Amino acid sequence: MIKGSNVALADLSDNVGSVIVGLSWASPTGEGDADVSVLLLDANGKVRSDSDFYFYNHPVAADGSVQLLGKTPTADGSEDRISFDLTAVPSEIDRIVVAASRYGEARFGELEDVRITLADAAGENLCRFAVDDAGSVTAVIFGELYRRGEEWKFRAVGQGYETGLAGLATDFGVDIEDDAAAEAALDGAEDDEQADSASPAPTEEPVRQVTGEGIPAPRQPEGEVAEPKKTAARPRTAKKKVTLPKAVKKTLAENDSWRQARLFPVSVLKNDRDREMRATSVLLSVMAQVPEFSRRLTAGFGAPAGRMETFTEVSLPHGDSPRRPDGVIRVERAGKLWTALVETKTNGNALKADQVQAYMDIAARRGYEAVITLTNDVALEGSPLVDVKIDKRRKHKVALWHLSWAEVVHQAHMLIRHEGVSDAAHAWLLQELLHYLQHENSGCHGFQNMGPAWVPVRNGIDDETLCQGDARALEVVENWERLIRQVCLRLGGELGQKVLPVQRAKRGADPKERRNRLADQLCLDGRLQAELRIDGTPGVLAISADLRTGKLRTSIETAAPEQGYPLSWAKRLVRRLAEAPADLHVETLVDSQTGGPRGTLERLRPEPADLLPKDNGTKITGFRLSLFKSMGSGRGSAETGFIRSVDDAVHRFYTTVVVHLDVPTTRRAPSKEHATTG
Repeated sequence: MIKGSNVALADLSDNVGSVIVGLSWASPTGEGDADVSVLLLDANGKVRSDSDFYFYNHPVAADGSVQLLGKTPTADGSEDRISFDLTAVPSEIDRIVVAASRYGEARFGELEDVRITLADAAGENLCRFAVDDAGSVTAVIFGELYRRGEEWKFRAVGQGYETGLAGLATDFGVDIEDDAAAEAALDGAEDDEQADSASPAPTEEPVRQVTGEGIPAPRQPEGEVAEPKKTAARPRTAKKKVTLPKAVKKTLAENDSWRQARLFPVSVLKNDRDREMRATSVLLSVMAQVPEFSRRLTAGFGAPAGRMETFTEVSLPHGDSPRRPDGVIRVERAGKLWTALVETKTNGNALKADQVQAYMDIAARRGYEAVITLTNDVALEGSPLVDVKIDKRRKHKVALWHLSWAEVVHQAHMLIRHEGVSDAAHAWLLQELLHYLQHENSGCHGFQNMGPAWVPVRNGIDDETLCQGDARALEVVENWERLIRQVCLRLGGELGQKVLPVQRAKRGADPKERRNRLADQLCLDGRLQAELRIDGTPGVLAISADLRTGKLRTSIETAAPEQGYPLSWAKRLVRRLAEAPADLHVETLVDSQTGGPRGTLERLRPEPADLLPKDNGTKITGFRLSLFKSMGSGRGSAETGFIRSVDDAVHRFYTTVVVHLDVPTTRRAPSKEHATTG
């Protein structure tokens, strides 16, 4: 689409009761980012109240009409996705504005390929609009959905704001008061203390987390903290939610051999069939009872917000013999049904193409909306887990979606540990679900095998017989990408923050071509490499697995401060790393080709000045911190396996090194709901 053009959604698809809007951009450095926001406007072009403004601290509408799904990894970076249930939008809402804003002094002109895409409930892309003239603005309205009679239309807007998110929100009637800005700048800390003192909870109850819905404040310069303003007149809009207790209660068990009774026991599981049936039943039953959890899993699949019922072992006619999918999800809204068939696998069992194809055919004939596959595998863009044929002559389209068990665990962690749910019973159900999925006998452990090509590739690298173009190297690269995405899910669930893989490939590049190029590079230098972007950290966390030496390296680069003296920088860095491992390698980054000084933290602690170049004219650009460990040799996730060693290396590096580093001023400081759990 071109700027200013519009189109009726019904002209593009028959399945637009729900739509998925994606906002994306590319950064040459791999670090550029922005915050997505949504405003619901009435016929006067204003929000009805501040609750019609959705952003990172207020991501979900109570009626399910809007849900910010967060960032989704793509082949060339990531995409912010928003789910809209247009059937649930209140009748007094005339227009929905979709925008994004950058942090601090950052501008959209520093980003590339800024665009918005629109997809229907089946996942089919309907239209695309590229914002080519973003320039020096700090906020952009990408597009808007608006009513025309009984229909919804989409308009490509591309309007920039030099006043950032605050200016954009104010134009549409959002009330930005000084006291709200001050509270947000303090990450809600004083706000939470005030709420706790006003309504003290008994120590026996789960910790209650307060999430503010105020407008995000301008970011404060480093070292400065806004003074809180005491205003009793402003009504509180924060909602108390139940999360896991910060401290585990003392057990009443007589000795360690006693095991707590569980809602979902795993000891009776004897084979994979039992595991598949139990895992499906456990997950679907919790989804039906905890709407916050089910919406997180199904909103991205185009499911509406409504009354959900779930079923297992349903028999459906198909040819001479009936088919029995592992589960069925049905959602009712305004008298209409949304239905998805569910096919589940546990342990290392793979999906069967003919089985999934049969479910796609059944769904198309019966008018169902989706087929959802759920396994330990991680789907990659451009590399489907199963190939199915879709009869394009059929008017009714069926979407094929995939979930990994690691994604299910991640969403449960985000709710129960960080964001909270509506009541204690829901919190307990999610806790029981997590205990079940993480038990060694459940079979729901996520990606856990580097594949049969792992050992031959390692041997080929050792004896230098692995040639470019070898299909086995490509298989290892694909499984490495799956592993990294799972590492992001696990770490993000622990921290309550966005953790995403960084792809520095040019946008629009074919994902298969990119993986082929990485496979050829693996054959040449014997290394698997990846980068993770963790919200609220000073740089990207790099991971390198050297298959020649059997070493894993985790590292991060921090930029040199803009002010002060190099000796002060070095002393401050060493002081910040007082509790980091002694074998941490610290390297000074300089603007010359010779490289800067380096050494272990143990050696540098008494003499931080050793980090300074001998030539006083050499400019210091930053510091690189690295930890090394031996990688596992096995292809699986056992204690001595490669997968476990990568997971442990990333976790150790973050918890012992990254957490001690200064948070950059150009990124949003983590709010209380995004605080690390350590």
